[in-house]
Amino acid sequence: MKKRFFILCLLFVINLCFSQTENKLIEQKIDTYIKEVIELNEIPGAALAVIKDGKVIYEKYYGKASLEENTAVDKTTAFKIFSTTKLITSVGIFQLIEKEKLSLEDPISKYLNNLPKEWKKIKIKNLLTHSSGLPDIVQFEDILFSLPYSEKISLLSKKPMQFATGNQYRYNQTNYLFLAKIIEKITSLPFDEYILKNQFPKAKSDVFFLSDFGQITPKGAVRYNYDAENKKYKKNDYNSGSDSHSANGLNINLPEFIKWNKNLDADIYIKKETKSTMWKPFSFTNNVDNFAYGWEIVPVNKTLSYGFTGGNETAFRKFTNNELTVIFLSNGHKYSNLYVQSQVINHVAAIVDTTLIDDYLLAGEKINQDFLKFDISTSEQNYLVLKRNHPDWNFEYRLNVIGYTLMTYGRINDAIKVFELNAKENPTSGNAFDSLAESYFSNNQLDISKETYKKSLELMPNNSNAKEMLEKIDKIILAKKS
Repeated sequence: MKKRFFILCLLFVINLCFSQTENKLIEQKIDTYIKEVIELNEIPGAALAVIKDGKVIYEKYYGKASLEENTAVDKTTAFKIFSTTKLITSVGIFQLIEKEKLSLEDPISKYLNNLPKEWKKIKIKNLLTHSSGLPDIVQFEDILFSLPYSEKISLLSKKPMQFATGNQYRYNQTNYLFLAKIIEKITSLPFDEYILKNQFPKAKSDVFFLSDFGQITPKGAVRYNYDAENKKYKKNDYNSGSDSHSANGLNINLPEFIKWNKNLDADIYIKKETKSTMWKPFSFTNNVDNFAYGWEIVPVNKTLSYGFTGGNETAFRKFTNNELTVIFLSNGHKYSNLYVQSQVINHVAAIVDTTLIDDYLLAGEKINQDFLKFDISTSEQNYLVLKRNHPDWNFEYRLNVIGYTLMTYGRINDAIKVFELNAKENPTSGNAFDSLAESYFSNNQLDISKETYKKSLELMPNNSNAKEMLEKIDKIILAKKS
């Protein structure tokens, strides 16, 4: 009996040591990777958490919350999470659904007054899934953030619908403005108060709403934008007003976000069945788009994950079948349009759980890094080697984004080579030739730009941009001759 007990104890110790060694290796791999990401993208400050099987296996803080004050990011640093806020708003809506205060099938006209006729058939589910087709309130210069809500809606109601309700997914801030107003109508509470009371009752000053990014708070990380012309970061002073709190206004530190995730996993906010509904794909009429009720659905190595990103700087993602959650917060990226935050989530998840290694996604990240780190010929050769090994992989969109990134940062000749590569790789893509034509135009190569726009128009006859640019180029050429 004693011998058996001794063997069991020995096995326990061996398993414990193995587990600790494995966790240490994972930690070291994440450390190395994150430091490379921060250095390459010149990220001012960041925080990362990994929760596996209900335990926090990684939680670290990097860089500066404020460059001017030389304040380090730590546990108390509240990051602006931008559109990742929508996840919290979605949970708030489903809390009301559980209490039978509203239904996904309810028309929004049940809660909102003075709507145009074509808006009245829109339902709660269409707001959550960005399938409403409503005009997007942030796209119109005449609808100022400072206007009263009633005036905003009066102006917005005169704008055309984007598409037939339910047909497709199109990201739209009007949807979440209306969700906030519906919450306020049902609960008789301000949106901020309702969310804080029902999801962060003990958070105190660690969680708050503020969509004025220029307003500096004692524990808040400053939001920075990289000024490519002057090669330095500058403070972002964008203010979308309190009406956008449901879409982009949450400020939260990493420990509180970890607690929020723990409560979500523990079915404290909403029941398990309700979460299943929230993460269920919406049935878009076009049978193409894939999005849940407020949550993005991201396949990683054929495994579905759920979450959202915000401001090209923050991301929250749950791999529910793997009992894994990754949270990444930052206050600025030099190359903000390369979706670094999503790449971090995918890469870290693959480090923690090898079943989530997605060669295509990791290859895409490497392509980004190569074109930023190496000279253009080396980067192109690396890309071509990758494509020879995987001819079925399509990187048209990625090359396009890289090209525009290089243009933004003054590398116009390199950008042209990337766009030329993309057009060669995708000879039937009107969009690839449109971008190539734009790069020629930016480099004052008018004749070849004109011919390339013509090629784009042949491939994509409805390309209004190409038509406008051809007229513009003809006028410039004519003016030079006269």
